Amino acid sequence: MIIDIHGHTVAPPQVYEFQARLLGSRGYPFDKFPQISDEQINQPLKRVVDLLDSVGTDLQLISPRPYLAMHSIQPAGVVHKWTEFVNNIIAQQVKLHPTRFRGVAGLPQSPGADIRDCIPELKRAVQELGFVGCQLNPDPMEGGYPEPPGLGTEYWYPLYEALVELDVPMLIHSAACCSPRESYTLHFINEESIAIMSLLDSKVFEDFPTLKVVVSHTGGAIPFHMGRFRAWRHRSGGEDFDVAIKKLYFDTVNYSKEALELAFKVLGSDNLLFGTENPGTGSVMNPHTGRTYDDLKPIIDSIEFLTEEDRRKVYEENAKRLYKLEV
Repeated sequence: MIIDIHGHTVAPPQVYEFQARLLGSRGYPFDKFPQISDEQINQPLKRVVDLLDSVGTDLQLISPRPYLAMHSIQPAGVVHKWTEFVNNIIAQQVKLHPTRFRGVAGLPQSPGADIRDCIPELKRAVQELGFVGCQLNPDPMEGGYPEPPGLGTEYWYPLYEALVELDVPMLIHSAACCSPRESYTLHFINEESIAIMSLLDSKVFEDFPTLKVVVSHTGGAIPFHMGRFRAWRHRSGGEDFDVAIKKLYFDTVNYSKEALELAFKVLGSDNLLFGTENPGTGSVMNPHTGRTYDDLKPIIDSIEFLTEEDRRKVYEENAKRLYKLEV
């Protein structure tokens, strides 16, 4: 079975019309969420199902599109309303195609707000909507100032406590970027790299040994600089970096065979989960292969040193174990 743990919702235009009204009014006045019919929801979703069929994906975990999360928007109530609405849309999509999708919750994060404010929506999504995880933005300032606390600080501990209690993973995935110095897609890589080091240079996994963390986009820049961080650990007398990094999990959303080969070598098949973010940034034709960049299964299948057991772990077993999937 092929399980893609990194997908995002593809919603009808009525969803984004509501977002525009919400943003324009800053949430005032607000009466109720618009009702989007199953037919309206299903129209764009059927194309996604066809796309998953064409690349051989059986099940995809879908979360809100990060660059549309609006985490830096004020007042915070706008973010809460939008996040709840999008999680409801994802639940509706899963209900329409229960064998093809599972929900991963967005969190209503706001700069400077107490992270406890996100926990009610997390619990609603998991306990009432049946979602199997959440998506965490390490930078709700979205490239602005002041910078957010690192994921290794106690600011995040109430959320970690809730995740351990619910026994669901968090997918680290940055969102939009307000800085003129970097696009949001580069911001993803930078923030994921910072998140890894913040977690591994902290006591988080001592305090929360069962916390399940998946890092998007194959860990940003870190797997390409293992030597630097190995040296840093030996210099400081800390835990061996190759041991420390195995406390985290990583997806395969990296559209380069060379990079994925390295990831398998330094991260290992026990800590990698198949992900494509398809449809998304990689949904453009690669002229060298005749397939889209995000059609990753043929790339992984072509890595000669992988065993069938390695592929089975990455395609299916790791996701079932981590997300407690019953399929």
